[in-house]
Amino acid sequence: MGVHGYPILRICHREIPLPNSMQTGKPDWWGDAVAHLSLDPLIGEIVELFRGGSLSGRGEIFQTLVRSIVGQQISVKAADTIHGRLEKLCGEINRESVGACTLEELTSCGLSKPKSQYIHSIATSKVSLLPEGYEKMDDASIVKHLVKFNGVGPWTAEMMLMFSLMRPDVLSLGDLGIVKGIQGLVPEAQTKEEMEMVAEAWRPYRSAACWFLWRSLDPVPVEY
Repeated sequence: MGVHGYPILRICHREIPLPNSMQTGKPDWWGDAVAHLSLDPLIGEIVELFRGGSLSGRGEIFQTLVRSIVGQQISVKAADTIHGRLEKLCGEINRESVGACTLEELTSCGLSKPKSQYIHSIATSKVSLLPEGYEKMDDASIVKHLVKFNGVGPWTAEMMLMFSLMRPDVLSLGDLGIVKGIQGLVPEAQTKEEMEMVAEAWRPYRSAACWFLWRSLDPVPVEY
């Protein structure tokens, strides 16, 4: 039995190959994820409602990093506005263009002073955002590396896993939208452990499940 007596579907999880590089557009595994999740008694109806869309990768991890820091603790609409101003200021968002900006210029886009400092510090750092051999590393090891950068916490690192590295099985319980989405399906799931139990049947495609939960709450697709 699952959360407070709610039955949780038990399945045999199969191994899927990790993406061996950063990707753009729809991930290779998306079709399998939709087929798997559409059969789930909890999230299946949401999947059918939004199955025409998909998680979309940007390929460039610094762009995802910037969008993730911009989006920390603000609405998607507000984040899109600020990011649009950054694009107007910097042109292409990369370490060189952002590093050439002053903190005052970054703050003028609507960023808080701490966020401006985080983004500028990472842009000018000589440390690689991804460690050598990251393609063969598990998600937890990559998160451990990423959170060493100031301004990058577990949530931001998870967004980078999803939207740049296209890792298929990330469950971001630090995201309020995901928590709200799971509790909308199973109101009794109040603790992290209970929400993980609900999401267990969504393996090995919990990244896709997160995307569908976001879509169920906001008609604008989440992008980082």
